[in-house]
Amino acid sequence: MTLLEIKDLYSSVTSEKDEQGKDILNGVSLKIEEGEVHVLMGTNGSGKSTLAHILMGHPRHRVTSGQILFKEKDLRKMTVDERAREGIFLAYQYPHTIAGLPVGTFLKNAVEAVRGEGVPVKTFRKELTALMDRLQIPKEFLRRSLNEGFSGGEKKRTEILQMHLLNPSLAILDETDSGLDVDAMKMIFQDLQDVRTGKNSFLIITHYDRVLDYIEPDFVHILSNGKIVLSGGPNLSKQIEKEGFEAVIRSQT
Repeated sequence: MTLLEIKDLYSSVTSEKDEQGKDILNGVSLKIEEGEVHVLMGTNGSGKSTLAHILMGHPRHRVTSGQILFKEKDLRKMTVDERAREGIFLAYQYPHTIAGLPVGTFLKNAVEAVRGEGVPVKTFRKELTALMDRLQIPKEFLRRSLNEGFSGGEKKRTEILQMHLLNPSLAILDETDSGLDVDAMKMIFQDLQDVRTGKNSFLIITHYDRVLDYIEPDFVHILSNGKIVLSGGPNLSKQIEKEGFEAVIRSQT
C-alpha cells in the first residue's frame, strides 16, 4: 500500500523580513510504501528540512504547486493536528524547549490528543515506564520542563520516546543523529530497526551515512537544489561518504 506520494512539489518559505517568500522546493517527487525506510540526504540548504516541515504543516512553508497524498488523502487540506491524528510524526532537528511544562504532562496530553480519547493514568504509566526503560531514560525526566537544560542526546531520546507512544504510520526524523554521541545514536537507530513492523514507515533526513550502520533503508535519495536528483539503495550513501555529493551527482546524472 502506498502510504505517502509526493508529486512534482514546489514550495516557498516566508519570513518576517520577506513576506513574498523564497522558493525552496523545485519539483520533488517521492513515493513511500507501507513498511519502507527511506533516507534523504543532501547538503545544507538543499531543502531537506523544508520537505519535513511541509509534510507536518508548518505555517511559514507554502506549497505553490504539486500534490501530497497521505493514505490517498490530500494532505494539504489537513491541519497540523489532523496530520498527527492521521499518523504523521516529526522529530525536529532542534526540539523546542517549553519552560514550566513537565515532560510527563506533555507526553500524556500528546497521546490523548492523537488517540482522541483519555488514557487512564495507570495504563499510561505502565506503557511509559516500559518505553523509558528500553530507551534508557531516567524516570526523573518526567518532572523536568520539556527540553529545558537537556543535552542534545536527551532531547533526541525524549522525541523518540514520544514517537513510540504516538505509534505513527510515518515517522519523519529530521537529522536526529546530529548532536548524538556514538552510543546514543546506536541505541536510537537500533531501536528503530527493532520496531519495524512492516506497517510503519520512516523518512530519515541526514547529512551522513552513519545511521546506516544501525538501520537498513530500502531507498536512499539525494536532494539537491530543491529536487531529488538521484535515488538508489544503501550503497549510494557509502558512495556519497567516499566521493561527496557533487561528485556522485555528476557521475550518475
